[in-house]
Amino acid sequence: MKKLLLITVLTFSSVAVFGQGQIGNGDMEAWANNDEPDNWNSFLTGSGQWSGFASDQCDASTDVRPGSAGTSSCRIWSESTFGIVANGNVTLGRINMGSTTPSSPDNYNYSVTADPEFSEALTDTPDSIVFWAKFTPNGGNGNARMKATLHTNYDYRDPEDAASSNEVVAQAVLNYPSTGGNWMRFSVPFNYSGPATVNEFILVTFTTNETPGGGDANDEVLIDDVELIYNSGSVSSVDLNDLQVYVSNEANTLNFSSSQPIFGSYEVYDISGALIMEGTINGNVSFDVPTGIYFVKTVREGVMSEHKVFKK
Repeated sequence: MKKLLLITVLTFSSVAVFGQGQIGNGDMEAWANNDEPDNWNSFLTGSGQWSGFASDQCDASTDVRPGSAGTSSCRIWSESTFGIVANGNVTLGRINMGSTTPSSPDNYNYSVTADPEFSEALTDTPDSIVFWAKFTPNGGNGNARMKATLHTNYDYRDPEDAASSNEVVAQAVLNYPSTGGNWMRFSVPFNYSGPATVNEFILVTFTTNETPGGGDANDEVLIDDVELIYNSGSVSSVDLNDLQVYVSNEANTLNFSSSQPIFGSYEVYDISGALIMEGTINGNVSFDVPTGIYFVKTVREGVMSEHKVFKK
């Protein structure tokens, strides 16, 4: 349920950010009622011919991520009716319920750009989106999903139709498996591949399964502390756990440095999102790659973080 919220100026440990847009109620602390978090929407505020039959699949939970100063997270879950699974779904836009067939193109989330109740204005260009999640599938092996799209002043829909695909400026997409009963921090870079170039809105959706109608009844996702990250553009960045990742162009190495002992793993992706290397975090590893921007994902003690580096 959308409410008028003030954009808070946040300071991140990697870089101070002043006046750059954040998602309202990303910490999931504000709830006018127990059915939908303020500034977010689920089935109860949906549209479409089947919206009158919507079930409540979203509520507040007191289970919060480790180290949180807050007291609530957002819980979504799936339900099955006559063997048809309706995925849990919460979004910054509005859910259109146009068909009882989950995979129908008449079912989608969309930004209603003329209505701030069902859209989120954003003209800044974040590098990545960070969120905490606890995904518990009910006996299955499916993946939960987060998708964030920066788009033009257009009623963009997800999944996309042909018209919506032309209005995309950047996207960050992550399908992730069970978190094993633990909270995990995910950081997902935006890919600014267009075809549009100037964004005015952002649509973010969390669902219990990457496939419409996929998974099982009572799959559950808890979501907390959704943030947009704006990096300074320097060749190194420091995540919330004091891990510094940077390139030594003279030595052709990728370096990891921290004031704490370093244990964990890393993956390196190019600007297209292709995985080019992975391994165990060490002091440095060979990094003889073409010039360009790369995204380094690290996992330390269950915390996943993303770092942007530049290879000259």
